[in-house]
Amino acid sequence: MINYREPLFRPPAEADSLIFQAAYGCPHNCCRFCMMYKSVRYSVRDKHELFADFEEGARLYPDASRIFLADGDVMVLPFGMLCEYLERLGSLFPQLARVNVYANGSSILDKTEEQLRELHRLKLNTVYVGLESGDEGLLKLVNKGETAGNMVRAVKTAQACGLRCSVMALAGLGGRGHSEIHALKTAEVLNNMQPRLLSVLRFIEVPGTVMFKGYEAVSEYEAVLEIRKLIENLDLEKTVFRANHASNPVPLGGRFPQDKGKLIAELDYMLASRKLDRKGPGPVPFYL
Repeated sequence: MINYREPLFRPPAEADSLIFQAAYGCPHNCCRFCMMYKSVRYSVRDKHELFADFEEGARLYPDASRIFLADGDVMVLPFGMLCEYLERLGSLFPQLARVNVYANGSSILDKTEEQLRELHRLKLNTVYVGLESGDEGLLKLVNKGETAGNMVRAVKTAQACGLRCSVMALAGLGGRGHSEIHALKTAEVLNNMQPRLLSVLRFIEVPGTVMFKGYEAVSEYEAVLEIRKLIENLDLEKTVFRANHASNPVPLGGRFPQDKGKLIAELDYMLASRKLDRKGPGPVPFYL
C-alpha cells in the first residue's frame, strides 16, 4: 500500500496520475485565500520512506506513465534531490512519460536554465504555477509571497527550457473593489507569459479564510462578468484554456486564439439567461 497523509491535493488534470507525496504541506503556506495546507506543518519526506512508496507503486501499477509528485511547491526541493527522485522513478516505471509538480515563481528561478533542462530530460514535464492575479497590489494584500513580474520570468524561463507551465488564475480574488483591475492586470501578465496551459478557477471563501480588510465577495454573476473581461483581454498565441473546476459557474474549455469568440459567446449567453445569482455566490459545491 502506498502511504498518504491527508490532506492530499492534486490538479484536476492529474486525475489519472499515480501520486506520491514528496513532502507534506506547503513551504509558504501564508496565502490568505488558500486553506489547503493550513492544518499541516511543512516537512520533506524521508527519502527511504518515499522510495519505498515508489517501489510499492511500481509493484501495484507497473505500467504507470504519468506521475504527480505532491504536495505544494515540490519544485522548491534542491536540484540534486529532484534529480534523484526522477531517476529513481525512471528506473522503476519503464512506461513513464511524464512527472508533474506544483511550483512557484521563486522555486523555478532558484534553478539554473541548465538544471531546468536536466530536470526536463529526466521527464519532469508540467509545472503548475499559481499566478492568482496579475495585480501586484492584490498579490500583496493576499500574502502571495510572489510578484507577478517574478512569475512572468519563471514561466518564460521554464518554457524556454522545455517544461510546460500550467498557470492558474483566481476569479473573484480581489472582491468587488478590485474586480476590474484584477481582470485587466491578470490578462496583461498572461499575455506576457504566454503559458501553454491556463486554468481559471473561482475563489470561494471556505471556513477559516481571513481575507484582507474591506474584501467583499463578488456574486456568481459578477464572477462570470470578471471571467468574461479576462478572456476578452487575452491575446494568447497557443494556449489550452480550462475553466471547468467545480468552483466555476460556467464550465468552459477551448484553445487560444481560435476559440476566444466561442468562449465569450458562451459567457454572454449565461449572463443574459438570468440563471446566475446576482446577490450571492450561487450553488457552492461541498468539495473544492
